[in-house]
Amino acid sequence: MDVLLKNNVDNLGDKDEIVSVKDGYGRNYLIPKGKAVLATESIKKMNAETLRQRAHKAEKIKAEAEKSVAKLEKAKIKVAAKVGENGKIFGSVSNVQVAEALVAAGFVVERKNIKLIGDSIKTVGKYKANVQLHKEISVEIEFEVIEG
Repeated sequence: MDVLLKNNVDNLGDKDEIVSVKDGYGRNYLIPKGKAVLATESIKKMNAETLRQRAHKAEKIKAEAEKSVAKLEKAKIKVAAKVGENGKIFGSVSNVQVAEALVAAGFVVERKNIKLIGDSIKTVGKYKANVQLHKEISVEIEFEVIEG
């Protein structure tokens, strides 16, 4: 029996994948639980079209991410932080402040896609972070923590 998976199923396949399973497993478990539907010819055609459209959108997103790499590498990012004596910061700078500085510089990056390189940032100076723009594209940026 061929079924189209609606969700990722461990040891079987990923979402929108057509797999062959034993009749009982498909009829008694996958289909009633909503994890799969019977793969008829019309469903197979619809799935192929959906995958084709998704691939086209993914290519556009990847192309935009590649364009952003060069701009991000050249950008001068400054993160303002409250500073006490000897250039020490009250608290530390996190990926949230870096994301806000990137938004202020004109880049839209989610904070969960920013990984700070090195130990926690507790002093004024220059640091680096790794920004994941796409699942295949990441860029290392340099930013400066300044008194603000």
